[in-house]
Parts: sequence; structure tokens; C-alpha cells
Amino acid sequence: MSETASSPAGLPVHVAASRIAAGRLSPVDLVEDCLARIERLEPKLQSFVEVYAADARLAAEAADKAIRSGHAIGPLHGIPIALKDLVELEGRITTGGSAVWRKRRSERTATLARRLISAGMIVIGKTHTVEFAYGGWGTNQHLGTPRNPWDATEARTPGGSSSGSAVAVAARLVPCAIGTDTGGSVRLPAGWCGITGLKTTIGRISTYGVLPLSPTLDTPGPMTRSVEDAAILLQVLQGADPLDSKTLGHRDSEPMPGLRRGVKGLRLARLPEAERKGIDPEVLAAYDQALQDLGNLGAEILDLSLPRSFRELGALNGQIMSAEAYALMGDIADNADMPMDEAVRPRIRAGAAISSRDYLLALAERERLKAELTAAMAGVDAVLTPVTMTPAIRLGDVDQGTTPALLTRWVNFLDLCAIAVPNGFTAQGLPTSLQIVCRGYDEATALRIGWAYQSATDWHERVPPMAR
Repeated sequence: MSETASSPAGLPVHVAASRIAAGRLSPVDLVEDCLARIERLEPKLQSFVEVYAADARLAAEAADKAIRSGHAIGPLHGIPIALKDLVELEGRITTGGSAVWRKRRSERTATLARRLISAGMIVIGKTHTVEFAYGGWGTNQHLGTPRNPWDATEARTPGGSSSGSAVAVAARLVPCAIGTDTGGSVRLPAGWCGITGLKTTIGRISTYGVLPLSPTLDTPGPMTRSVEDAAILLQVLQGADPLDSKTLGHRDSEPMPGLRRGVKGLRLARLPEAERKGIDPEVLAAYDQALQDLGNLGAEILDLSLPRSFRELGALNGQIMSAEAYALMGDIADNADMPMDEAVRPRIRAGAAISSRDYLLALAERERLKAELTAAMAGVDAVLTPVTMTPAIRLGDVDQGTTPALLTRWVNFLDLCAIAVPNGFTAQGLPTSLQIVCRGYDEATALRIGWAYQSATDWHERVPPMAR
């Protein structure tokens, strides 16, 4: 058995939690193993902005004593988690990935962080993000780009903007992490780093205390190594929050009762033929095999006509994102003296050219197309696509004037939910990923399909070379 396989940090959340509950694993040992792996691997991986080692040890000792004395506060008591460096913790530095905010100390704690801590989880540190979360490649000019752990010889795109969270989870530095997704920023890094990432529906999880990029489109979500772990974390993270009006009026998702029901009888739509153009052949081969696997499990695979092409929908998503980002960060982007990532600056400044009329028309078009898609998806349980057009590419080959989010942005624009799950590897050993897209607020079905797929495959259990 390899060191990674026997490492407590390598356990999925649900397995670690069950061992802690049974007295077979101590939160102290789990946190110490995470910290030891961080100390050993982090110099190469660069996934963390800051590690709260001393506080994590204190929290682990307190959790261990509470659990042993019969005072466990829930199944996640003592489980460590990392937070993307957009999630505020009162008194801690939250940079949003920006050198401009290197010393920005938070005056509040995000609702989602409060919920995790109230469930007994231990925040082990903050992870890197693309500056202001605006970018899908995962690069950060000033604060550093995390290393995709699947290639030990060449630096490749980790995916963004939740780059550090994906790398930390994939490399078994921490069992789970939080990311945010405005156009693919949970799913892209999950896909390229070979983990599971859940893009939730607007209002499912509070964004209070999460630094915004585009308030219309921003969605936080869990990043884990299994679908079951994502479902467990969703239960903790979701819920009405008076500090975020978008969360009010939605019934909580209940993913666990139906998680293991399988996919027999479900109707799953395949990628439209026109959308296959330009996708890497190995990515398509893994995708087609995943469709076959789900068909063999009893799902019906069918065709679906979408109201617009993914590229058109993504462009509208980008218009909203850029307009809102400029409203929030335009003063920084317009100031040439500010040390801003030169790949991010033009993305934000592009918002200055979007008129209020065009912005409002894009919002209105969004509502109209959401209604069209609802009609088109009648009788369809999910749409299945690859997450990315290609496997992770070399950092030196990145064209920062482009986006890798061609297959993900449409999901945000139409206010749907989706999960990314590993579905294979290329000949070079790079992971590929399947995107399972469901109607808004139907995270339970996306998780159900993802769990069925992972129960029949083992792609999500593979360990990156740089994590061994």
C-alpha cells in the first residue's frame, strides 16, 4: 500500500467522518497528516495562500476531546477544509487573489464559513485564486499559479478561478475545499485536476462574505474527491440566509435519500453534434465512453436541441460578468499604477464598453432563454457534456485572450446546476471530466447521476503523480 493510500488525508470525507465517529481516527491525526503533506508538497504545488497550522491544531484537539466525551456536534466534526481566498474570515487576510489587497483584513465571516465551522469542520487555510476570480486558466501573475499535480515534468493549467482549492484536494493536502463558479470556476479546475466539483444554483448557497465578481452569476460550491462528499457538504452549506436575499424562498435540496437510486429510467441528453467540433479527440472518446457507461446502467441517452449555441450563450454570460466586474473593480483596473494581473486587467476593463442598455438587454435575454430551455428540457433529466475542450495545457501555451469555459459558461447564464466528475485519462495521463447539467435547484439529480457513474468507475480514485 502506498503512503498516499494509507494516509488519513487521502480518505474521502465520508470515510474519514465514519472512522472519526467510530473512534478509529482522531481529528488530531487527520489534521496532522494534512499539515505534514502540506509541508512536504506545498513548496512545489503552491496551492495555499496561507495555512492556519496553529489554529487548526487547536481546533483538532478540541474536536477530539469533544467527540471522545460524547459531545460531537455532527458527522463532519473534526474534518479539515480549505477555503478559496474569496471567502472572508473575520480578522484574516482575504486578498481575492490580488496583490492590491495583500493586507486586506476581513471585518466579517462569510455565512458559508460560519456554517462549516458550526458543523465542526476545521478551516486549515486559504487557497489561491485567479485575481478577482476572473479567469478560467488558473494563472495568477503576482501571487502565484498553483501547479497541476498530474504532470510532474511540465507546468500545466490547474484551471480557474478556484485553482488552489482543486490542486489541494487533488493532491490529498486536504479532503475538501470551497470554490466559486461564475462561468466555470469550480468545474474547470475540478476537471483539469481530476476531482469532483459542484456548481450550485443561484441562491442555493449564500454569497454573503464571499468577495463578488458578478453578483448575478456567482455561486459557491464544494470541491471534493467524490460525489458523496459533495452531497454531504451541500447539506451543510445550503439554506436561507437573511444576509443574502437570493437564498430566500428556496426549499433545501435533499440529495441523500435519492443518491443511490441509480440512473435506470432517467433521460440524459448528449452533446449536440454541432458542439462536438473543436473538442480534443481524447476528451471526446472519454465522454462517449461515459455515455455508454451510463446507458449500460439503464439511462436513456437522447438528443436535445438547445435554444442557442454554447458559444452564443457563453458570450452573453461574459457580457454580464464583465459589466458587473467593471462596476466593482473598474477603479483598480483603470489605474495603471496598481499591480494588477495583466491578463485580468483587460477582462475587467472590457466592461467599460458595455452600455447600460446592452447590459439590461443581456439580463432580459437571459430570462427569455431560461424559459426556452425549460421548455426544451421537458422530459429530460440532465444534459451531459465534457467539462473542457482539451486536457490541461502547458502554461506556456496559454492564450490569455481566450477562455477555456466554452462548455461551462452557458450553465451559469441559464442559472442551472452542474457537477463535474472525472471520466478518464489521456495517453499522457491527464484527467478528463464529465459535466452533468440539471435544472436549477435540482442538485439532487445531478448528484444522483454522478454517484451512479462513480459507483461504476474508479477514475475519481486515481492519485496524481505529484501527490505520491
